[in-house]
Amino acid sequence: MRAKVVEAESQVPLAVAEAFRNGRIGIKDYYDLENIQSDTQMRESIAKSGTPHNTENE
Repeated sequence: MRAKVVEAESQVPLAVAEAFRNGRIGIKDYYDLENIQSDTQMRESIAKSGTPHNTENE
């Protein structure tokens, strides 16, 4: 199953390039997409970091 996910992920840049060539997306759309991906990665990283650090007891 992981192999199918990796294969699908590898096709995303090709699809974005094709959309640029065909005029279906513009540079603003591309930056919005990148921003959403970065935000998602940040949220996943925060969620995986475990419990928040408690500064009240220091």
